[in-house]
Amino acid sequence: MAGYLVSDNRKVTTHRFIEMKQKGEKISMLTSYDFTTAGIVDQAGIDGILVGDSASNVMAGNATTLPVTVEQMIYHARSVARAVKRALVVCDMPFGSYQAGSHDAVRNAISIMKESGCDALKLEGGREIGDAVKRILDAGIPVMGHLGLTPQSINKFGTYAVRAKEEAEAKKLVEDALFLESLGCFSIVLEKVPAALAADVSSQLSIPTIGIGAGSGTDGQILVIDDMLGKTNGFSPRFLRRYANLNSVMTDAIGRYVEDVKRCDFPNSQESY
Repeated sequence: MAGYLVSDNRKVTTHRFIEMKQKGEKISMLTSYDFTTAGIVDQAGIDGILVGDSASNVMAGNATTLPVTVEQMIYHARSVARAVKRALVVCDMPFGSYQAGSHDAVRNAISIMKESGCDALKLEGGREIGDAVKRILDAGIPVMGHLGLTPQSINKFGTYAVRAKEEAEAKKLVEDALFLESLGCFSIVLEKVPAALAADVSSQLSIPTIGIGAGSGTDGQILVIDDMLGKTNGFSPRFLRRYANLNSVMTDAIGRYVEDVKRCDFPNSQESY
């Protein structure tokens, strides 16, 4: 099964991401953190799956992405990679795994790649993490950049508000994007930045941009799967479109199961040995 609107079953690679930009074909991405969900997402025809450090929030219930560890990211990425046949699998490097220096960054990057089987890594930041990005790339590991709102820096900024609205920060974002491209990054996530700025950055780069809360002028889009499927109710940012209401579906199904168990309707004779 090729999936919706997808007839090409070839494995999606970092090179194909760049080819898609060159052809003007939009890139679709979602997050996934487990084997079962990743298999469904892949079969539906997604181009890329991000094993996001948002697992810290979605899977573990933490208030920020900061607590998730390298070992936990490897666990989630390995689960996803085992299920995926077509999509490009990108894994976030978690907070603390690359900020301390390029030596630690390369060591952690190699561990994630070897132990998870993912296709590429994503790092947050611009010129300030240039040494880490360069060393990881020199080790033969593809890197996706991430600019704009960078959740790992939440304690520095103190807010999840839109970034790069002021001229100085917008100028730095453009410079950082061009810098990451010059190092050899194959793609850059632009999170929660003005649509006009994201479109301008996208037009200046030869590598694709993936937007989240960055308008339609980027080369692709990504959402957190639990948000877009409506499993979560409390998180409703402006950029989120819910494609289902699984919270309601699951609550109803579980409620009916509880009811059937309580009144001895489940299991019936056909469901017993």
